[in-house]
Amino acid sequence: GMAVALAVALAVALAVALVLPAAAAVKDPLLNVCMDAKHHKSEPGPEGRLYQQCSPWKDNACCTANTSLEAHRDQSYLYNFNWNHCGVMPPKCKRHFIQDTCLYECSPNLGPWIEQADSSWRRERILHVPLCREDCQQWWEDCKDALTCKENWHKGWNWATGTNRCPWGSMCRPFSQVFPRPKDLCEKIWSNSFRYSPEPRGSGRCIQMWFDPAQGNPNAAVARYYAWRKRSSPGRAGTAAPGSGPAVRALPCSALLLLPLALLLLPGDPGALGNRGSL
Repeated sequence: GMAVALAVALAVALAVALVLPAAAAVKDPLLNVCMDAKHHKSEPGPEGRLYQQCSPWKDNACCTANTSLEAHRDQSYLYNFNWNHCGVMPPKCKRHFIQDTCLYECSPNLGPWIEQADSSWRRERILHVPLCREDCQQWWEDCKDALTCKENWHKGWNWATGTNRCPWGSMCRPFSQVFPRPKDLCEKIWSNSFRYSPEPRGSGRCIQMWFDPAQGNPNAAVARYYAWRKRSSPGRAGTAAPGSGPAVRALPCSALLLLPLALLLLPGDPGALGNRGSL
């Protein structure tokens, strides 16, 4: 009857009332964010023309098109950093450093690992981002014969000429000697920005430097998982699973507004049945 149809319609309206606040929920500070650093945008968003290896992030990026272009230069204005400090870096190795730069500059999915930084060129940095094992292993494999003179590329360079040069007295050696294992390369080269993860790509438990944007960005789900773990760790309130944050728990309040109307229109309710003739 009419009362049943109204009750069904109201149920749909009630479901909408439950879902809509989730979309307008308070922003999770660990998700879909850009770090406060030298070239990052303040908020992530679409970028139609990200350059080459940075293009997977074009739908939602923390970098601008110009930053993505500079990330591909041998010595860009981004940091005046020279990949070729021990001779020309082989292209198969360099592509990993370009991809690493694109991930750092463009990804909106590094929030769970953003930490404060006391540096003149950035207020925040990433620390211990779990990098998928294949990404780390391939990086090492493609760079093992390249040359470098330093284990930690964040500090200790000779900047006398305005760009990084090897410190006095240091020797250029193969990556395989400076970084005996893939784990050494990924964890040491940028002051523990990355952590070597035993998890594989597609596991939902590690960040991928390389991914096919046609399949979506897998790092968004990884960030949600680690954001939940961070909130659920000792000393933090709540152990709810991903997707059941404060905004979700608060949803029933909005539904209460429709509850009196629902009671009036339930099948068998005299008020609803009595009103059918006037509808």
